[in-house]
Parts: sequence; C-alpha cells; structure tokens
Amino acid sequence: MEQISQLRRAGLFEARAPRYTSYPPATQFGPGVDGDLVGDWMGAILPGTAVSLYVHVPFCKRLCWFCACRTQGTQSLAPVAAYVETLLVELRQMRRRLPQGVVLSRLHWGGGTPSLLTPALVRKLAGAIFEAFPMAPGGEFSVEIDPTEIDAPRMAALAEAGMTRASIGVQDFDPLIQEAIGRPQSFALTAEAVRLIRDHGIAGLNADILYGLPHQTGARMAETVQQLLALAPDRVALYGYAHVPWMSKRQVMIPEAALPDGEARLALFDTARALFLQDGFRQIGIDHFSRPHDRLALAAGQGQLRRNFQGYTDDAAQVLLGLGASSISRYPQGYAQNAPATGVYVGAVRSGRAPVTRGHAFRAEDAWRGRMIEALMCDFRIDLDEIRDRFCLSIDQQGLIYAPLLRRFAPVVVLEGGTLRITPEGQPMTRLVAQALDSYAAAEGSHSSAV
Repeated sequence: MEQISQLRRAGLFEARAPRYTSYPPATQFGPGVDGDLVGDWMGAILPGTAVSLYVHVPFCKRLCWFCACRTQGTQSLAPVAAYVETLLVELRQMRRRLPQGVVLSRLHWGGGTPSLLTPALVRKLAGAIFEAFPMAPGGEFSVEIDPTEIDAPRMAALAEAGMTRASIGVQDFDPLIQEAIGRPQSFALTAEAVRLIRDHGIAGLNADILYGLPHQTGARMAETVQQLLALAPDRVALYGYAHVPWMSKRQVMIPEAALPDGEARLALFDTARALFLQDGFRQIGIDHFSRPHDRLALAAGQGQLRRNFQGYTDDAAQVLLGLGASSISRYPQGYAQNAPATGVYVGAVRSGRAPVTRGHAFRAEDAWRGRMIEALMCDFRIDLDEIRDRFCLSIDQQGLIYAPLLRRFAPVVVLEGGTLRITPEGQPMTRLVAQALDSYAAAEGSHSSAV
C-alpha cells in the first residue's frame, strides 16, 4: 500500500508520458528534414557499416479497434502487390545514396500485416533487400505474424527467405475482451500459427500482449498469461494499451467505460509480471520479458540493452533505415520519417523524390539527454561518470540536471555514488522520471497513460 501511495502522490495514475522509443519523441518531428538533408546523412555513413532496416507494410484485412499504428484496410492483394513494387523502387533509390559494403545487422518487417504477402511477394521483396544489403554474420530477420493471416505456403516462403524470428500479436485471449477491441483470435488458431512457425525451423518467437484493455481483470489477465506461456515464446512484450482516440479514430469503438483506471492498470501489469517471473522469464526494461538464454537478456545483463522504435533490442547499429510509408529512419545526425499516407508516399517514390516529409535534426544537448533517458528506460539507472566523460559535462552541469529529479521523485529516485537510480518500488514511474529529463514541451494529451 505504501508503494501505491507514493505513486499516487507522484501523480502517476493521471499522468501521460511518451514511451521514449526515440528522443525526442516522434511528436516533436517537424518539416525541417527533407530528402536533400537525408541524402547528406546517408552519404556520411562509412563504407561497410552494419545498419538496421525496418520495412513497413501498412495493409490489414481487418482493422483492429485498439491499434494506433499507421494501417489501412484491404480485401484485395492488388494494392499490396503495387505497394511492394514501390518498396523496390525506394530500395533502389536508397541503395544509390548509400556507400558500398553496407550490411544488415537486423531486418524487421512490421505493419500492418506483413504476413498477408503472398509467397511470391515475400520472395521478391526479400530477394531485393538481400541483393542490396547482405545480412551480416549473426544478423536477425524478424517478421510480424498475424495468426489469422498465415498459412503453410507463406510461412515456408518466409523461412526460405531467411526469417529467424517471428513476432505474433496476441493482446488477450478472453473472447469478451477480443470482442471489445475488434480482434477475434482464438487460442487454438494462435497455437496453430505457433506450430507452423516451429515446424518451419524458426527458433525465435516473440509475443505481444496488452494490459489496460476493456473488461480486463486480474483473473482474466492471469488466464491469458498462462495460455501464452503454453506456447513457449522466448520473448514477451507486455504493453500498456494506449487509448488515444484523438489520434486513432477507430478507437472510438472501444467502450471507454469498461477501461481500467490507472491503479487497476498497474495491478494488471503486476499480475502478468509475477507470472512471467515465476515461469523463469527475466524482466527487460519497463515492459519486456525474455528467457535468460535469450540475446535480449544477455544484452541487458551486460549493460548493452538499447531502445528503438521496435522496443528493446540488443542491436548496436547506429543507423536504422526505414523503408515504406510512415517508416522512420535514425541517423547519427537525426530522425527522418516518410510520408504517413500511403498515396503520398507512393507518389513521391514513383516521381523519383525522397518520400521524407518530416523529422528532427539533433541539437547539441539531444545526445546526452537521449542517452540518459535510454539508460533509465533500459537499466533504471544512469552512470553519471559515463555521461560526464562521454559528453564532456561538468559536475555542476550534471547537478543542475539531476537535482530536480531527486527533489521531485524522492525517495524512489536516489543518488548512490556516481549512479542515479530508480528503486524497484519506483520503477512504474520510469517514463515520468524520463520525462523530467525531456527538454521538449509536449502538447496536452499528446501521449498515452504513463502506467
């Protein structure tokens, strides 16, 4: 009860905060970044650099009400096939701008529903990507799989293309909750998708579930987690449902009266967390769990965990290239985002123009603020000596930065020697603590619940 009282006094249960998969958050991106600037950033990449590549496939045959991703519905494969052709054009444009010898440390297909691509489209897209950018030794190729939109031929094509990790969306197995979020998906159907994944030799399995959904209770959450554990994933993302109907219009279909409040959301998270830990998972950052042998857990144990737009990663690449509508690229100099609207994106690429429409060029202090926020999000602590040495900050400068955190968040934020640390009791407030290091003002209501 004392922990809940502390969190309540800190305003956690009413607060909204970014998820900090980037710094600054994407809500701060603006029109100051264009194709010419991005071309300069690409040209500055050294030959032989290992980069990550994210490919966005925005199409879905069903539009789930809870989803706030950039997606569009389709009942025909014709627009999907045309979109893949545009991806190939953008890929060729990208390759011409990059230096020789660039290889992939990670390749991720997200969406939308990448698994709705036909076997022929899978082979065409994967073949073109690997012709342009070979996979580096130890690289990983992951694909988001909708269990309702996969079959043996498509899985075989993905496996033949070199997929090493599948990521399945579960959200919740309870039929009442599935009905409330517009995502019918039985446990049996999901288990069959997992069987297909395993039968085709895919060793890595991620699963996403959500807490904070309408009608969720502790008992229902526990049942979903137990069913998920029966599928034996090696990584789980336990995301808080972001109810942002002003950004995602389809969320108006969600019954708001049935949504749990902030304290109930935390209780749902704690229920799931306890079951994952009991089953031998290790907690990774604020909302991921992995088996101790998994690369994510090993990276966390070695202080090498990182955070990007896909969540937590062990990928050390300094460049993330985004391919497709709405995809975001990260360079050492800043962020660049492609046009979110598919039609605008296609028009730009087909006319030979870079489809970048907004982004952010880093300011001097973005580097150290971003690293401090990433350290909190990944490790719940900041090595102040590292920050001072890496970014040439004086002790007085550092004191001005972290002193307000100690005043505002005591006793759950503490200074121990050269380390600023969030105590275990205060870890639910990590996004709020990180927000206190954020120098960019966010519009009221622009982010999801902080818990």
